[in-house]
Amino acid sequence: MNIATITLNEGYFARRTTFDWVFAALVIVGGLFALSRYSASMDGYEKAILVGTIPTLIWLGWFWRPLRALMLGVAAAAIAAIFAYQGDLARADTVFWLKYFLSSQSAILWMSVLFFMSTVFYWIGMFARGQADTMELLGSKIVWAAVTMALIGTMVRWYESHQIGPDIGHIPVSNLYEVFVLFCWMTALFYLYYEAQYRTRSLGAFVMLVVSAAVGFLLWYTLVREAHEIQPLVPALQSWWMKLHVPANFIGYGTFALAAMVAFAYLIKQQAAETRLYKLTPIWILGVALCFVPIAFRQRGIAEAGGSYWVGYAIVSALIAGGILLGRRRIAERLPSFEVLDDVMYKAIAVGFAFFTIATVLGALWAAEAWGGYWSWDPKETWALIVWLNYAAWLHMRLMKGLRGAVASWWALVGLAITTFAFLGVNMFLSGLHSYGEL
Repeated sequence: MNIATITLNEGYFARRTTFDWVFAALVIVGGLFALSRYSASMDGYEKAILVGTIPTLIWLGWFWRPLRALMLGVAAAAIAAIFAYQGDLARADTVFWLKYFLSSQSAILWMSVLFFMSTVFYWIGMFARGQADTMELLGSKIVWAAVTMALIGTMVRWYESHQIGPDIGHIPVSNLYEVFVLFCWMTALFYLYYEAQYRTRSLGAFVMLVVSAAVGFLLWYTLVREAHEIQPLVPALQSWWMKLHVPANFIGYGTFALAAMVAFAYLIKQQAAETRLYKLTPIWILGVALCFVPIAFRQRGIAEAGGSYWVGYAIVSALIAGGILLGRRRIAERLPSFEVLDDVMYKAIAVGFAFFTIATVLGALWAAEAWGGYWSWDPKETWALIVWLNYAAWLHMRLMKGLRGAVASWWALVGLAITTFAFLGVNMFLSGLHSYGEL
């Protein structure tokens, strides 16, 4: 047993390239420098999280090698931004690179533009006859650029928060603005992994729709709430649990959204030959769901400062649904096989369920520390449980009963609706202990 283990380990490490070891050394040096430089601002738990992050990042870089370049590029840009600031946030208005590229707000705006651009190029590739692969490749490259800018914006925002004041600095996962950025890059990054694994880029047209929708909300939220302004943490969020609970939660949200868009693609491919328009239920549901968003926001009275924005949103949504309706046969030709679609959907839900389970357990431990009880049936907690039960049932039926095809796809779409309400709808329509995230 020991000999086999040693042989396996030797084989694993023997496959490492010189760049792998250089990357590992850089991560270790960077982590130790951060520990020595900022240890005075950390408690014991935060130091443990930082130390645990070092081997995690190395493993991720070795597991999927494109992440090495991504991490090193983000680190270099973030360090460049820190040096450009020189401890003075006012320099964001005078230093060219900060003003237009590397300040957190500039980087996140670039992320937004790039995600929109990637969506456009993916859809051009879906319908282009001669240059389809080129357009989709360009869309994929732009997604990588968008993820890079999102991570740069996140890291620089973290630095900026500490420069405002020692009691204000925090990891930027504490409000809707910050977690929407988190959702966008996490969803996109998981998609890029599946894109590479299955060697197909046609799903990007669908997955980037949900990312672009999130970017659209982010821009509106910035417009009407000035959400990009860094605020102090409310007391309930002043905990190291936040650094673990929120990212784990959003891996779940991101992969559930990815699975739902793959499920939507599955249903489009399945019904592409249908000539009776009233039978094309997935497209009609998409149109209704997208148009329901601005209606819901108006009903809640929170669209006053951006009413025309939501009118534009509804028009764009209708055009997207109409375009998919008219081009469904061409779309079906470009999509991968049903087996690939089914497998991506299953793996995305499996990954999301695992992390969502971890996040739920961490959330209960956090609640015990903050509010004195593991579970209080707060609306957010109740809907988190509903989300968990929904995907637990989906996976059970998949593994035990062989759930596949249209039923699994419809279920995944329903799962996205439930997840969206748990993530955003609760903040809009309900109140409770999680009211710090309300709109």
